[in-house]
Amino acid sequence: MTGNHARYVAGVAVLQALLIAGCNQSAPVPPQAKAVKSPDAVAKAARPEGEERLILAFGDSLYSGYRLGRGEGLPDQVQDRLRAAGINASVVNAGVSGDTTAAARQRLVFALDNLPRTPDLVILGFGGNDVLRQLAPAETRANLVAMLDVLKGRSIPVLLTGMRAPPNLGPDYVSRFDAIYPELAAKYDAQLDPFVLDGVIGNSALMLPDRVHPNARGVAIMADRVARLAARRFDG
Repeated sequence: MTGNHARYVAGVAVLQALLIAGCNQSAPVPPQAKAVKSPDAVAKAARPEGEERLILAFGDSLYSGYRLGRGEGLPDQVQDRLRAAGINASVVNAGVSGDTTAAARQRLVFALDNLPRTPDLVILGFGGNDVLRQLAPAETRANLVAMLDVLKGRSIPVLLTGMRAPPNLGPDYVSRFDAIYPELAAKYDAQLDPFVLDGVIGNSALMLPDRVHPNARGVAIMADRVARLAARRFDG
């Protein structure tokens, strides 16, 4: 854990409160709140010249743009940064709020088959909802392995954005869950962002009022890191 450990621990009570309250996949998604504007957001960049790079952003509410305005979600902000860097990127948002790894596993092939062509990169991010439901880490791992096997079988590179378990779930759970992402990234030769909420969770200035999801400024921090990793795929 980085220097944001204390902030992450502070957010644990909120995560557990959601769990106790029965936060589950069938719960309705709340209506869109007023967009949180980011004064330091990257300006919309014109589409660069050159070969289009098709990217599938396949994740949960951290990808879907939960309660954010148009263009403020992670896929859009990553696309803006890549285009500003001269990469002709088109990032398709396939984020679904509430998705567990099991639900994602069921819809991955459909998402891939409905793209205009095989993507040049898949940004894959699930696990937070598994933690909220205290699902067994072995189940999370198995579902991620199944998805990575599909992507490997189609020769699609992967950028894996990781999640971490809150420490009050116990050292055994935490050690088994937190090991999933670096181990699978190494096994499948995927790029890795070890903790997608690093530097964001626990900071109220970067979070929505629910203190679980990032606002546009928080997403900007995440997008800076994810876009840098994605750009490496297209260097040279």
